[in-house]
Amino acid sequence: MSRLERREFLRSAAGTGLTLGATGWLAPRPARAARATRKIKVGQIGVGHAHAGGKMATFRKLSDEFEVVGVVEPSEAIRKKWQDHPIYRDLPWLCTEQLLNTKGLEAVAVETGVGNLLSTAGQCIAAGMHIHLDKPAGESLSHFRRVLDEATRRGLAVQMGYMYRNNPAFQFCFQAVRNGWLGRITEVHGVMSKLIGPEARKPLLPYAGGTMFELGCHLIDPLVTVQGKPERIAPVARRSHPEIDNLADTQLAVFEYPQAIATIRATVVEAEGGRRRQFVVAGDEGTVSILPLEPPRLTLALIEPRDKFARGYHEVPLPPMPGRYDEQLRELACIARGEMENPYTPQHDLAVQEAILLASGLPLMPAEP
Repeated sequence: MSRLERREFLRSAAGTGLTLGATGWLAPRPARAARATRKIKVGQIGVGHAHAGGKMATFRKLSDEFEVVGVVEPSEAIRKKWQDHPIYRDLPWLCTEQLLNTKGLEAVAVETGVGNLLSTAGQCIAAGMHIHLDKPAGESLSHFRRVLDEATRRGLAVQMGYMYRNNPAFQFCFQAVRNGWLGRITEVHGVMSKLIGPEARKPLLPYAGGTMFELGCHLIDPLVTVQGKPERIAPVARRSHPEIDNLADTQLAVFEYPQAIATIRATVVEAEGGRRRQFVVAGDEGTVSILPLEPPRLTLALIEPRDKFARGYHEVPLPPMPGRYDEQLRELACIARGEMENPYTPQHDLAVQEAILLASGLPLMPAEP
């Protein structure tokens, strides 16, 4: 596709109201209803995922959208740790069967450990539930494909828990790409870093994909939104503390595209790493840089005026974020009420998961029980 053809494609797509990147995989995104017509009954299975508490706190905050009917945690030790926490206080603790048989239940947040995400998701879909599935989507691409296929067959949504999808800086970036402001994309660069101690490393050890699997996935998702499925992925992993454990704690992946190269770095051994998290999309007509990612700060560089932005560098003002998960979970309520389609299609989510596995140095077809 020539530069002109690509630009016209992106502009025409924007005019249709589609939310899509270079992939063309994102679904129509109708305007939301002005106010909720009814609350969605929601439950949560698992409290052990790193994002579980934040999701439940958000469900409870969004009391105009959701009615939380209960929470499930099969592990007695994990349940005892969390059951008196303010996030879960006064909620019914149920078994999976009790939750899924709750009258009027429409959606479930799947927040187990990564190893149980897909099996739990399958149970919820079999029970007729829309699901919010936290990341990454397990270690088996074929299992994830089966989950997505069954959800599609039943007309149910699988909303993946990638926390930057509704971040206003990423939304601006996607719109700039969609409108052709950046011209031909030649480079995408992402850094997803933090510093953790020996105890926090232990939950990551069962997963051979290391920090790219756990952290880098958050930026592989927007990379695929912007650039689509890569032609080739080259992973590099290092274990910087062999005296402690065998965790791949510093990783880099190079993603090759016909006219662009992308890099994603992920580490858990960088002091103040959270402040250096970034996502940059560079083209021959403009560049968007998001640094840091939360709270987001965005700069835009243009070689010609676009909309209200003149040629040159701009720091773009962004609306405040009410919370990391608020807008995404509001979308879940809209999807469950039939007010909008899931903006991210199964094809997109499957492409993201394939890229995550390859970038983490994992096989696409691991043995399954």
